[in-house]
Amino acid sequence: MKRLLSHPAVQFAAVLAVLSALTLVTSLPIGRVTQVAIYALYAVGIGLLVGYLGLVPFGGSVFFGLAGYAAAISMLRWFGGASEFAGIAFAVLFAALVALPVGALILRRRGLYFSLLTLACAQICYEIAYKWTDVTGGENGLQRVPRPVLDAAPAFHAFVLGTVVLVLVLVWHLAHSPLGRLFQAVRDNEQRAASLGYATYPVKLAAFVISAAITGLAGALLTFFMRGVYANPLSWEHAADAVLMAVLGGIHHLAGALWGAVLFIVLEDQLGALLDHWWLVFAPILIVVVLAAPEGLHGLLRRLFGAQGWTLVRPGIPPRPAAVEPFRPSRPAAGAGGAPLLAVRGLTKRFGPLLIAAGYDFDVQAGTLHSFIGPNGAGKTTFFNMLTGLVAPDGGSVRFMGRDITRLPMHRRVRLGLARSFQIVSVFMHLSAFENVRLAVQAQRPRAYRPWGDAHADAAANMRVWSILEAVGLSAQAGQACTDLSHGERRLLEIGITLATDAQLLLLDEPLAGLGEADRVRVSALIRALATSHAVVLIEHDIDRVLALSDRITVLHQGRLIADGKPADVAADPEVVRAYLGTPPAAQAQAAAREAPPAPQAAPLLEARGLAGGYGGGRVLDGAALQVRPGEAVALLGRNGVGKTTLLRALYGMLPLEEGTLLWRGQEIRGLRPFEINRLGMSMVPEGRRLFPNLTVLDNLRIAMRPGGMALEEIFELFPRLATIRHSRAENISGGERQMVAIGRALLAPADLILLDEPFEGLAPAVVNEVMAAILKLRRRVAMVLVEHHAEQVLAVVDRAVVLVNGRVAWQGDARELAADEALQARLLGLVDPPAAAASPDPSTQRIPETEHA
Repeated sequence: MKRLLSHPAVQFAAVLAVLSALTLVTSLPIGRVTQVAIYALYAVGIGLLVGYLGLVPFGGSVFFGLAGYAAAISMLRWFGGASEFAGIAFAVLFAALVALPVGALILRRRGLYFSLLTLACAQICYEIAYKWTDVTGGENGLQRVPRPVLDAAPAFHAFVLGTVVLVLVLVWHLAHSPLGRLFQAVRDNEQRAASLGYATYPVKLAAFVISAAITGLAGALLTFFMRGVYANPLSWEHAADAVLMAVLGGIHHLAGALWGAVLFIVLEDQLGALLDHWWLVFAPILIVVVLAAPEGLHGLLRRLFGAQGWTLVRPGIPPRPAAVEPFRPSRPAAGAGGAPLLAVRGLTKRFGPLLIAAGYDFDVQAGTLHSFIGPNGAGKTTFFNMLTGLVAPDGGSVRFMGRDITRLPMHRRVRLGLARSFQIVSVFMHLSAFENVRLAVQAQRPRAYRPWGDAHADAAANMRVWSILEAVGLSAQAGQACTDLSHGERRLLEIGITLATDAQLLLLDEPLAGLGEADRVRVSALIRALATSHAVVLIEHDIDRVLALSDRITVLHQGRLIADGKPADVAADPEVVRAYLGTPPAAQAQAAAREAPPAPQAAPLLEARGLAGGYGGGRVLDGAALQVRPGEAVALLGRNGVGKTTLLRALYGMLPLEEGTLLWRGQEIRGLRPFEINRLGMSMVPEGRRLFPNLTVLDNLRIAMRPGGMALEEIFELFPRLATIRHSRAENISGGERQMVAIGRALLAPADLILLDEPFEGLAPAVVNEVMAAILKLRRRVAMVLVEHHAEQVLAVVDRAVVLVNGRVAWQGDARELAADEALQARLLGLVDPPAAAASPDPSTQRIPETEHA
């Protein structure tokens, strides 16, 4: 019963039935309820694009108005003696046929450009309708449109309500079909959807045409309701009415279209009767509604009843089977007649004067693990982008299984058996972990674009999903949305998505970045197992594991291939050591270890006690505590998912706290916003750097400058290479350089405490040394809290360590004590001996050894 009542069609039917009943006992005219139903259908059609695809058509009225004219003209000129059903069918077909070429054109642009192009289309149609008097009637429109069968108002009202409810049922079924689930994937991350093998452009075009058909149906019904059609709905003043209704009701709730239509029609009707310039009152009311209910009226109602989350699809995932099959690759790689699986010849790429690839030549054989290493900025990720079709090379060729794929689009390469993971975690953020992997599995199955049937009813696909989630250690988090997963869990999910593609060649871009030691062991074993049946190309900065796992290593530096061969030979190459490993700041680290810590009697700079909070109603922090004194360096350690990043976000005001005390220099700051906390003297270097990609390095730094912070010259002295690249755009610099910019940006504002979230993630050893040297120079100048998975990297340079387990402090004390106690580290952090990562599981089973997972 609960599932039935949550069905949007049932909710529509119930509300419309109540409104219809009110017409019998109040002065509410039945025509007003009919109009509400038609406009709700109109909002559903536009909401399909906005909510499910993330496309916002400012000119969504174009098909609403065109279908209205099509219905009127067909009835007045061709179908006058027939029923209005023929006119409605013709109007819907006409809207869909017009949408096909229009969508094919404007969907080549995204974001604001798409929105403005739809508005331009609506305005063009308005001008035609207003001035082509012989056909459209001009400003007088077309009137006296016959309604032979449903002439009586009650009969037409019943027909409209039935039609609206039927369309809602069909849209709801579409949303749960493979195609509908794919719509949501494209909305969240179109690039990732393409990397799974989906042709996203036809998917968006299909949604555009379906939306046009639904809005066209609403336009035809309005024509028959008014018994006429006019140009006004096509004008820019009314072009976005349906978008407005969808937003008011809640774009992430299918039933929200009804509430948006009710509010829109009621306000327009009542205010229009009282005021000539009713929009002057209407607009402030709309602003208040949107600010008070950002998830729309439907979201507000759900919140009042204690419910949360979106209702674009029904909640939940398929149940976990009692016995989950172990993960096994289903399509092992095999080169044709001993030929290389992947052959690259003369691959070149430049970005302006910057040489990224200077004629790369190499082969990748089936059943091998071929690693590519190099300092940050060497072009490794750009190289992957050229192999997968995200970036076109300037010259050279890429052949996969003997076929030239140099100019193939990414989704076609994936279909051939080539898949990748991304350096920066790329998942579908508003979908569950299960759905993320299931979409990747769906891409490999027949009828992946089917617009009917329940996508979750495929038992074989579901079993495959559960097998992959078990393999990467995420079966317990299967039902959680990605927004609620930790960074490490998202990284594991990214790997699971890549495994689900069943590719013959896997390109893994830093799959171990951001993982704790236990998960590194798990994922390393999985990668090594895959390499026995697949070709694996790996980019990774964990040099110990690269040497232990790889069959062959290629080293890139400054656009050149400087070494290629067996791991032991490459590791001993002096040029590789000089370019990639660099020289660790050992002397400074030793001096830091001998340096006396801040006086314990000094008043705390920051003090947090009993912090509790989380995401989506779940608790991540459960009584967490932290104290930092002036000039003190504290390491915040723990396995993935224990709440380290969440604690930093809470300290910086980015996460509302449910409980606890948060003091800055003795003053309560709980409830302050991030910019207010920053003004007090706390800065944050976030996970993922979060730079402004279209701004230069210099502009990214200048935007944070305030009196009292470091001078630009000091930042360039701290990170000399930033002075060299100061005029480069942030999107074109390496990950290590971005990390330097992020730290420098935090220092340019007056800061007594800096929160650094994973400052060494994804950095080559040489760059880690540079960042570590900068951190050592900052000791005692500012207090620091460092979140880091590599305990051994930070324990030598901090004063104290705090270890979190399940959202609360499990241990805190002198960092040297924790560094010296390996048993304590193993118990709290799940650390194991790194060489164990090289152990390969039995290739015949391809299973992952049981390892404790946070």
